[in-house]
Amino acid sequence: MSVDGRIDDCSDRRLMLSGPADLDRVDEVRAGCDAILVGAGTVRRDDPRLAVRSEVRRAARVAAGLEPTPRKVVLCGSGTLDPAARLFDTDPVDVLVYTSGDRPAGDRPGRRDGSRTVMVELPALAGRAGLIDVAAVLDDLARRGVRRLLVEGGTSVHTAFLTAGLVDELHLAVAPLFVGEADAPAFVGPGRFPRDARARMRLAEVRQLDDVVLARYLIHPATTR
Repeated sequence: MSVDGRIDDCSDRRLMLSGPADLDRVDEVRAGCDAILVGAGTVRRDDPRLAVRSEVRRAARVAAGLEPTPRKVVLCGSGTLDPAARLFDTDPVDVLVYTSGDRPAGDRPGRRDGSRTVMVELPALAGRAGLIDVAAVLDDLARRGVRRLLVEGGTSVHTAFLTAGLVDELHLAVAPLFVGEADAPAFVGPGRFPRDARARMRLAEVRQLDDVVLARYLIHPATTR
């Protein structure tokens, strides 16, 4: 995020906040996970690949009996995503789309690489139409063998996981710039966070990566990684 807590600006072009060293660190974290999760807004705005980029790391995963990149997960209340989005066709791994709308669930085979797009309908949060219960998402992912999940955002997804108390570890990279736009997306939105002034997180690491500062926080006391 920027110094003023923004993860993008209001322009049509993606704001690059991280430098090469931090992007490589994120790639290393991705390679050690079972799945990568984002919200539909991130897919529509940034069109990410959600893939491990390093060929060395991809080869190491394959040598360990894994797919070259983790499974991809999207939270999409409506279930409507552009089928041409890059995350669907850049790697031979399944894409799991969690929806709270009235959409048919099940496998959607037929992608060029032979992998599947799996639509999973879950109940919306009580009294909050269209908002997916992230605890139910984690339960379903666990049944599918996901043990380590990387949540990459954006604002509503960060807020949902953090306010629900479902995050073990937070990696906060701060770029040395201000966005200064009131309507720019923030790291999190308003909410009741379990970790507040009465229950602070544990700072586990501070690291300089080019001109970006990484602060790594442990949120649950049992977290030792």
